[in-house]
Amino acid sequence: MHLNSSELQILLEIATEAAFAAGAVLQGYLGLEEIAEKERAGDLVTAADLASEAVILDILARHFPTHAILAEESGKLGNTESEYLWVIDPLDGTTNYAHQYPFFAVSIGLMIADVPQVGVIFDPFHNELFRAAKGLGATCNRRSIQVSQTAELSKSLLVTGFAYDRRETTDNNYAEFCHLTHLTQGVRRSGSAALDIAHVSCGRLDGYWERGIAPWDIAAGIVLLQEAGGKVTAYDGSPIKIESGRILATNSHIHELLSRELSIASLG
Repeated sequence: MHLNSSELQILLEIATEAAFAAGAVLQGYLGLEEIAEKERAGDLVTAADLASEAVILDILARHFPTHAILAEESGKLGNTESEYLWVIDPLDGTTNYAHQYPFFAVSIGLMIADVPQVGVIFDPFHNELFRAAKGLGATCNRRSIQVSQTAELSKSLLVTGFAYDRRETTDNNYAEFCHLTHLTQGVRRSGSAALDIAHVSCGRLDGYWERGIAPWDIAAGIVLLQEAGGKVTAYDGSPIKIESGRILATNSHIHELLSRELSIASLG
């Protein structure tokens, strides 16, 4: 399905409205709430997650009652036959948020016919709004952004994360983290996949990889990075499957190098 720029701009503006509303909720709850744990150890949920999601769902339902929704806390909602699927993380970085560590975001992506085409990531603590739509470019606080020009791993700064099941599996990203720490200027772990991709998109970081992630962690970021000139694939460079739980996202210049080193590290 092909939408013109005006149609995409409308979708982008409504996603922005929802992200701002959700960000205000997160700021209001920060430091004031009880924290619960989901089924998996370390997987937290707060009242802010639920309230933020409720605000987003209300806005999207008001504007797009026939669209489908995939939200972290509520699951699948709406018209499951629709080609429009909103993919929502109302609070990416819940563990950070629960500890009042200022690195968390609202992430709202729109997939049309299974292709991510609109993305908004809002960092309410630092008041940074990252936005993109297919063919319309990427911005941070309304200013155009682009990826870095770093072309060597030895000069790169990377970011990654570790899944909630890291205690239960040997496929836990530890080997990859150690391997790439020795080959680069450093590897960071922030705790928010959405912001990791946003920061690659604006050139603060050069590459990101992670396993064990969900579609709502990355749907918005994929659009943002591609529109900023970056590249997103599976670890091996093949087209990404958003439901696979694995992503490799870079400035494009180090993509093949990073893909190769991930393969080497996984073989031990």
